[in-house]
Order: sequence, then structure tokens, then C-alpha cells
Amino acid sequence: MTGNEQLIADIMGAQERLQQLFAFDRSDPLFSSHLTLSQFKILMLLARHGNVSGGELARLLGVGLAALSGMVDRLVQQDLVVRTEDLRDRRVRRIGLTRKGGELIGSIFNAGEARMRALLSRLSDEELDLVARASQLLVKAAEEESGQPGSGQA
Repeated sequence: MTGNEQLIADIMGAQERLQQLFAFDRSDPLFSSHLTLSQFKILMLLARHGNVSGGELARLLGVGLAALSGMVDRLVQQDLVVRTEDLRDRRVRRIGLTRKGGELIGSIFNAGEARMRALLSRLSDEELDLVARASQLLVKAAEEESGQPGSGQA
């Protein structure tokens, strides 16, 4: 194994261990929710795409309209999503997050943020500078690989 390969293996190992440590944190709102994987995917898609038609959501999820209907019914019962009439076409039903659904998916998305801030606050100024530079390099490499350049800042 070359020097670079060993460094990459070390970084990957450290990242895996950090993920394991974070996964044991049962205060994460994902663990206290009673969402199925499909319901979680629906909330994530709605958070990303906003209100969408049932057909569009079914396509994004990769399921048929009949299957989607039952999943959405259960989310409506939990007050996590709402169905509304499309203003341009009354035959189309749009699906969007309720305030409660938005708060839930937001808390799930941001669950690790407080933990990461606490960990970073334990580092010295020099260590924080090193982590910041490394993070910026990773973002730059990811942007180059995806073909989606960002603002140049991490």
C-alpha cells in the first residue's frame, strides 16, 4: 500500500468510526419518530422539492400512485403532510409538508449539527484551522467530481 493509499484508508477508518459514534446517539429525532423508510423518503423529497403533485412525488419515489396514496394517507393522519388542490388544475392534488412535518424533517436533518459543534469546540484554534481547510478541500473535490461547482466556499 502506498503512502497515499494508507492515508486514505486511515481517513476512511476515522470517518467510519465517527459515524458509528454518532449512530449510537439515541437522542437523534429519527430514532424517536415512528416513520417507515418510505415515509421518511417522502418527507425528505418534499423538504427538497416543496409542494409537488401526487404523480411527481410517485415518480420521485419510484412507486405507483396507488402505493403512494396509502403512504400519504398515513402521513396526513400524523399531520406531517397536507394534500391541497392545484390552483391551475383542480384534478391535480398537490402534496406538501405541514409545519409539523417541516419541523420534524428539519430536526432530523440538523440532529448531528449540535453534536458536531460540541466536538469542534473541543479542538484548538490550530486544529480547527486544519479541519476547516481539509473540509474545504473535500467540498472542492466533490464539486469537481459532480460537475456542480459551488461558490468556492465551504
